[in-house]
Amino acid sequence: MNLGIIGCGAIGTDVAKVADKLEEIEKIYLFDVNMDVAENLCKTIKKGETNDVEDFLEDVDVIFEGASQQAVKKYAEKILRAGRDLILMSVGSLLDDSFRKKLEKIAREKNCKVYIPAGAVFGIDGLSSASVGGIDGVTLVTTKPPSSLGKSFDKRTVLFEGNAREAVKKFPKNINVAASVSLAGIGFDDTKVEIVADPVVTRINHKILAHGKFGRLRAEIENMPNPNNPKSSYMASLSAIATLKRIVSPIQIGA
Repeated sequence: MNLGIIGCGAIGTDVAKVADKLEEIEKIYLFDVNMDVAENLCKTIKKGETNDVEDFLEDVDVIFEGASQQAVKKYAEKILRAGRDLILMSVGSLLDDSFRKKLEKIAREKNCKVYIPAGAVFGIDGLSSASVGGIDGVTLVTTKPPSSLGKSFDKRTVLFEGNAREAVKKFPKNINVAASVSLAGIGFDDTKVEIVADPVVTRINHKILAHGKFGRLRAEIENMPNPNNPKSSYMASLSAIATLKRIVSPIQIGA
């Protein structure tokens, strides 16, 4: 299997270095809007090669996106029309219902998949399973140090209360998890989100609360920052790597 990577930042770097050690991966194509970044990453792995996305599209089986919502809008349709699977990290790009439905339609026609890792949150598998039986309500509470939001507060401050659709619009770089939770559960409009800035906390906390016919679900995580980029959670990288390993593994675990 050949892998393409769009975005060679902290998460893309983590994925590339693990993929370089997987015997199922034969070649890794790297692309970044700053190709110097891609070239530097390429020097640290054995199977790497840098190229433009359009140039390696026909040579890969799956492409990992770890760049931006803009990159998804630019490349996702091309990737799926080429019949390639896509691992998508910038989940907020799927807030656009017409764009998401277009990708779904193309994926069905071309018999390929869009994989969405759980990212920096726990409980996605459980939420997805629970949605089969019916969910009455889902709430995501995200608490962050003010610095990670680019703000300064002396006391705990609720910055946002509303649904996931509005949360993703207002905090596109900080609340990708709201998109993942919405897609796994009851949608962008019915998922409640609360975003809190707390100067006391040192780690990003995500808490999912859900209830329905299945019972009640409570999942909570305090994320450690990525060693390569404190603004990114390490769990997001681990989730992306787990998704890649699941794709190449003959044994599938989880919902």
